[in-house]
Amino acid sequence: MNDALRFEWVRIRTLPSTWWLIASALLLGLAMALSVAVATHDEPRGHEVVGVVLTGGGANVPVPLIAVFLAVIGIFATGHEYRYGTIQPTLTTVPRRSTLLTAKLVVLAATALVVGLVSLLLNVVVALLVWGDLPGLTDWPLNEVLPGHVVLVLLWTVLGAALGQLFRGVPSALVVILVVPLVVEQLIFSLSFVPMLDWLAPVVAFLPFTAGQQLVHLGGVVYGQFFDRWVSGGVFAAFVGIVLAVAWTRFNRRDA
Repeated sequence: MNDALRFEWVRIRTLPSTWWLIASALLLGLAMALSVAVATHDEPRGHEVVGVVLTGGGANVPVPLIAVFLAVIGIFATGHEYRYGTIQPTLTTVPRRSTLLTAKLVVLAATALVVGLVSLLLNVVVALLVWGDLPGLTDWPLNEVLPGHVVLVLLWTVLGAALGQLFRGVPSALVVILVVPLVVEQLIFSLSFVPMLDWLAPVVAFLPFTAGQQLVHLGGVVYGQFFDRWVSGGVFAAFVGIVLAVAWTRFNRRDA
């Protein structure tokens, strides 16, 4: 396992795409935080505004920006192996498939955790520089939103790796993480308000990406019926687990 971890660590940190995706995630998060902080400089700062600044958008965006970029890193970690034909030499170096996939996930999870925490820290610095203070960090809902944000980034990253492995490539996995939350789930959510389609309302709580966004929900009006924060997070985590289990099984049973 140690050799597999070293192999994956060298691989992920020597890919230029890793660094520009991380930089893009951090810069876009900073841009969002700075924009909101400046726009609300002279206004009362409730937990909604503070949460949006610290999470780089929070529940006010259809998908968490930083999580999307980390998911792409996850997709590249597995999908590029097939796109560029490196899976065979990789398996020659690390012949135990479960060990290899475990090492990939550990390195990706560690990367997601660090980037998520660094993003929060940078946004805190921006908020302090613009506002001069940062109220309510230990109060509800911020005391749940901030760890929820890190968990959400972590889950998206693992999902990216699982989709890249499941589809054995990059394009299909990218389509899933972009089209499903931005188009498919948004369409189902909107249609659930149509009287003749109100039977869709109970389904909304089980839409995986929409449920995952509840991890960073900042309170206020909720349009639709959802579980509470951590149960909704569990729905998304279950979806990620199912995709990962299928990808893992196929990886172990199929030829390289």
